[in-house]
Amino acid sequence: MMLPVALLLLGALTAVVAPRLLARADWPDREPVVALWAWQCVVAGVLLCCALSMTFSAAAWAAVRGHVFATAPRAVVEAYALGASGPWAAATAAALACAGLWSLAMLVREVAGARSRWRLRRAELQARLPLLPGEEPAGGRVAVLEGERPDAWWLPGAAPRLVITTAALRRLKGRQLDALLAHEQGHARARHDWLLHCSAALAAGFPQVPVFAAFRDEMHRLVELAADDTASRRFGRLTTALALVELNEDRGVFGPCPTPQAHVPQRVHRLLAAPARLPPLSRLRLTAAAALVPVIPVLVALVPGLRALG
Repeated sequence: MMLPVALLLLGALTAVVAPRLLARADWPDREPVVALWAWQCVVAGVLLCCALSMTFSAAAWAAVRGHVFATAPRAVVEAYALGASGPWAAATAAALACAGLWSLAMLVREVAGARSRWRLRRAELQARLPLLPGEEPAGGRVAVLEGERPDAWWLPGAAPRLVITTAALRRLKGRQLDALLAHEQGHARARHDWLLHCSAALAAGFPQVPVFAAFRDEMHRLVELAADDTASRRFGRLTTALALVELNEDRGVFGPCPTPQAHVPQRVHRLLAAPARLPPLSRLRLTAAAALVPVIPVLVALVPGLRALG
C-alpha cells in the first residue's frame, strides 16, 4: 500500500516548498494576519499528512482497521489494500505515533512553563504593587510600576493586565500611549500567546525540521506586525511608530551594532513607509489558497475510496 508513503512525501514537499514560497513573497509584511493564517495552514497540512499516514499504516492491523473503516463498504476497504502492507507499516505507524506523543508532550511542557512564568511575574507584580485595603483585583486593568526604563507588557491569564512603567508614561504622550495600549490589546484579543506556544513547542520538539523553526520565527515576527497594524488603524502609523521609538530608543536597538531586538527598526520603517494593503479580493484568494493546503492531504487519502464508490 503506497498511500502512507505518498502522504509522507506530500508532507515533506509541503514542508520544503511552502516556506520558500512565503519567504520569497512580498505580501506577508503587507498582510500579516493573512500570513499568520497561511503559516498555520502549512504546518497543519504537514501535521495532517503525518497523522493520516500513521492512521493508514496502523490500519494494516485488523484490530485498527475495524475501527477506522467500521462503516465503510467492503469495496472501499479492498481499494486501500490494507492487508497487503509490508512489515514497514507497523514501524511507520509506531514512529509517527511516537512523534505525535512527543509533540503533545512538548506543547504541554511549553504551556506549563509559560504558566509558571506568568505566576512568577504575577507574584513579583503583587509584591511590587500590593492591593490597597478593600481593593478588588479587576481583570484587564492597567498596572503602573516604578521603573527607570520605558517598558510595557501584557500579562495574560484569568485576569489579564497591562503592566507599564512610570518611565514609559513619562515618555509616551497622549495618542502614543493609546497606540501602545491598542498594540498590547491586539495581542490579547487575537490570543497570540497560543500561537507562540504551539510554534515554540514544535521547534523545540523537532529542532532538525526547518519548517518548524521557520514557523516559530515567523510567528514572533508576524504577531508584532499584526498588533502594530491594529494600533495604527486606530491611532495612525506615525503615532504608532513614534511610540515604538520612544519605548525602545534607550535599548540601543537603533544603533549601528546588531541587537537581539533588530526587528524593532524594521517595524518602525514599515510603519513609516506605509505599505499599501492588498485589495480585498487578493486577500480572499490568498486565504482560500492557504486553506487548501490542509485539504489536499484529505483529498489524497480519500482518492482510493472515492474511486471504489465511483
